[in-house]
Amino acid sequence: MGPDDRLPPGQYVPRGWPVLHYGPVPRFRPDRWDLRVYGATEAGREYHWTWPEVQAMPRGRVTADFHCVTKFTVPDVDWEGILTATLVGLAPPAGDATHVMVWAEYGYSANLRMSDFLDDKALLATHQGGEPLTPDHGAPLRMVVPHLYGWKSVKWVRAIEYLTADRRGFWEERGYHNIADPWREQRYSYQEEQPPA
Repeated sequence: MGPDDRLPPGQYVPRGWPVLHYGPVPRFRPDRWDLRVYGATEAGREYHWTWPEVQAMPRGRVTADFHCVTKFTVPDVDWEGILTATLVGLAPPAGDATHVMVWAEYGYSANLRMSDFLDDKALLATHQGGEPLTPDHGAPLRMVVPHLYGWKSVKWVRAIEYLTADRRGFWEERGYHNIADPWREQRYSYQEEQPPA
């Protein structure tokens, strides 16, 4: 398989890694920071962990290409962090939970189907390329969902909300596709299949 065969339609490999995000880079204050899981949990309660508790969670590694909706793909990115399956084991969702909303600093959000959230390469990253994440790449904690466009890989994660029905996140409310599969070029909401009239 040649290098171009790995690229989804319309993508190219840039020199370096362009850094894109909405709004300012938040300041990380470890003593005030926590991660919450709430919503439709199996136990009907909210979970939360301090930064040292998150650092102590079992870790996994994933290598995957990163696809941005602005048409660049960074190949073979090495991520390290908490696999989403590990997090769900610590804070199980209710049986009728179908989606998650990933919440970040400043109220930014992205929605995911539970199946995408639990993909075997999805994780909450603390490291990239063997080094701690930098602030502009989402430190201290970044959602990584390599098989979807990059806006679903939310930077500066603060909470996971389990949902029993889908709800659009920040960019999805502003015209981006609800699913975001790069192999199907699902960039914009006008591409979504409309139910029959």
